[in-house]
Amino acid sequence: MAAKGKARAKQKPEDLSRPSKWRLQHGGFGEAVREADPETGTPVQHRRAVDTLGAMLANGTISPEMHEAGCVFRTQFRSAALDGVRTTQLIRMPKGAGATLTERQVAARDKVATALDALGGPGSPGGSAAWHVLGLECSIREWAMSQGWQGKPIAPAQAQGMFTAALSVLAVHYGLVRRMREAA
Repeated sequence: MAAKGKARAKQKPEDLSRPSKWRLQHGGFGEAVREADPETGTPVQHRRAVDTLGAMLANGTISPEMHEAGCVFRTQFRSAALDGVRTTQLIRMPKGAGATLTERQVAARDKVATALDALGGPGSPGGSAAWHVLGLECSIREWAMSQGWQGKPIAPAQAQGMFTAALSVLAVHYGLVRRMREAA
């Protein structure tokens, strides 16, 4: 019993002024900004999470239409509840059927499946990039090194090209830009 107490005492408490390990795996953060809380006046420290789509739009790597397409896919992915994050039921029914999908979730899953089909399917480079970077909100580098395409790591520069191509296909799929044949 005493050994357990010593082991717990040796663990360092988590530094609450920094993002947790879990949060850091989902993208970078900007430098902390110190300012006063508008309601209480106490000093607070804010950190801004880096958004992959926002950073690419700011760099000029993608167009506003491609940014919008990525946001639409991300919203549909979240509505479809495909990210694995679940909430617990506040009211539990005895002998309930378990977690059932709502009509909204089913419709969102159909839209995500249609978008993935437009990208060449979930096993294609574009489909894999959309699923992991847009849906699961991994960084492009994290997707390239760990998941990649068909389970093989790829170079981050190639991964960014695949992701950019996927965004351009999604922009056409969602009707945000016209196809080249229609424009001619």
